[in-house]
Amino acid sequence: MPNRSTDALFQLIKSLEKSEKRNFKLYVNRHSSGEDLKIVQLFDALDKMDDYDEALLLQKNKSIRKQQLSNMKAHLYRQILGSLRLIKQEENVDIQLHEQMDHARILYNKGLYLQSLKVLDRMKELARNHHQLTYLQQVLFFEKKIETLHITRSMQDRADRLSAQSIEVNNRITLVTQLSNLSLQLYSWYIKNGMARNEKDVQAIHDYFNTNLPAGTQELKGFYERLYLYQSYCWYNFIRQDFLPYYRYTSRWVELFEKSPFMIEVETAHYIKGMHNLLSAHFDLQNYKKFNEVLQRFEDFSHTPIVEHNHNNKIQTFVYLHISKINKHFMEGTFSEGIKLVPYIEEKLEEYRIYLDRHRVLVFYYKIASLYFGSGDYETAVDYLNKIINWKVDLRTDLQCYARLLHL
Repeated sequence: MPNRSTDALFQLIKSLEKSEKRNFKLYVNRHSSGEDLKIVQLFDALDKMDDYDEALLLQKNKSIRKQQLSNMKAHLYRQILGSLRLIKQEENVDIQLHEQMDHARILYNKGLYLQSLKVLDRMKELARNHHQLTYLQQVLFFEKKIETLHITRSMQDRADRLSAQSIEVNNRITLVTQLSNLSLQLYSWYIKNGMARNEKDVQAIHDYFNTNLPAGTQELKGFYERLYLYQSYCWYNFIRQDFLPYYRYTSRWVELFEKSPFMIEVETAHYIKGMHNLLSAHFDLQNYKKFNEVLQRFEDFSHTPIVEHNHNNKIQTFVYLHISKINKHFMEGTFSEGIKLVPYIEEKLEEYRIYLDRHRVLVFYYKIASLYFGSGDYETAVDYLNKIINWKVDLRTDLQCYARLLHL
């Protein structure tokens, strides 16, 4: 099984690209001190390690004392995040909004209330354009604080407008929370149990879904409200193995992004997951032509800067793209051809082992075992099935059962 290091600093360093490592050292040198020079030594030492081993780290770096290590690691962690923030702020609307809120608070603390309100207005526009409701809520809360404590005379009827905006945003956040909770709970059920196993499971999922689905969802217009609504319907229908409505809602999920393409950069992980589910729906319905069309779109997307310049997006795209590539060989019956993917997949599983969740690894093992089984290499198929059977994890009980059945 993959040997995952749980050291947060080690994982962070291993996620850095060459340019980010170079930027970190430049960042530290600009703010250099004796302690900072030591953390560069610690950074280099950790960067050279394949797995985190504290005893080996201290043995090879005599200048680092055990008593210092905890504080040095915490300081290094903060410095890396600080350097990343400088180069990533233009790529991430969340970071931009955080920065603007910081500026607004600084101006407020200086007594420059009108300037602070101007920054908040710009922040409000940015948040609204990118559907960032929680940031809108923060802006409105801060604006109300300024208006309550200081007579700014910045706008007539401002109190009424702020109150109305606050109520609207709070109502939307409540709805998004309800829908995201529903989506999360359904997905959690699937991760633990897999597909519905019997009529009792089907009825339980049906009852839970209808009990927790908010009223009036057919009239939703907000981006996140619709996103979580479509996701909820996806998991609901997928668990029940009702693949046609599953396909319909995965299509709506992806179309939601295609109608607001700037949101692909804001919520890339959700878009990637949507493409994965759309491919899965075509696979389940054996719609080979549409499957290939979407797979090509996904392949093209994997080469865009949004993916290539973001470690998380790169990992998630690798996972879902290669699951789909294996599925394509299943649809074609070209099992021996599909086996050619295995060395690259194994290489990436090793490279990304500290980032991949156990569920994804289990799915890969099962699909690789199925490729070998289909090609007639039963011995290698059993090797991969044993990895699943011997890995004691409390998830995807259906996959555990399938592995045992195929093992027979």
